[in-house]
Amino acid sequence: MKIIDKFNLVLFSIIILIISLLICILAFGWIDLNLLISGISFLATNTIAGKIVLGVAIVLILLSIKSIFFNSFSKDKIESKDGILLENDNGKLLVSRDTIESLTNAVVKSFESAENVMTKVEVDSESHVKIYITLFVYPDAVIKELSNKLQNDVKDTIKKSLDLDVTEVNIRIKNVSIKKEPNIKE
Repeated sequence: MKIIDKFNLVLFSIIILIISLLICILAFGWIDLNLLISGISFLATNTIAGKIVLGVAIVLILLSIKSIFFNSFSKDKIESKDGILLENDNGKLLVSRDTIESLTNAVVKSFESAENVMTKVEVDSESHVKIYITLFVYPDAVIKELSNKLQNDVKDTIKKSLDLDVTEVNIRIKNVSIKKEPNIKE
């Protein structure tokens, strides 16, 4: 959020608070309505006060129009929800979640004892990458060694390919699958 947007939000919140308090004070009868009307008529009839009120009103109108119609969120930040936005001197690169998932799937499929991989990638607001892998393993797999090697290889591949640090690689072994033996007809 830009500074002008924060200023608008605070300013309009204060104005709404003041209006709400005036309405409550009038409703409880703590102030006479004629006193409020005479104050408003003084501001309208006095030339100096009238010009000041007119200037403040114009500024508030312009701030209202800016807040309503002109969004200050940059397009880059909106796009970065789909992945991670990397910038350098030459330009910008948006690395999508699908790209990270594909790289992860390629790493997992390189292991012979793993199959049927499903990957989910989460990217938080600070561009921390968390990868969740669900897979089936074959009965001959040593799961502890496989998961440790898999976690390290995924982190290394993402670092090497995209220069991103993966904060977590979480693996869920969904099931043990049976290797299908090829049928040989005699």
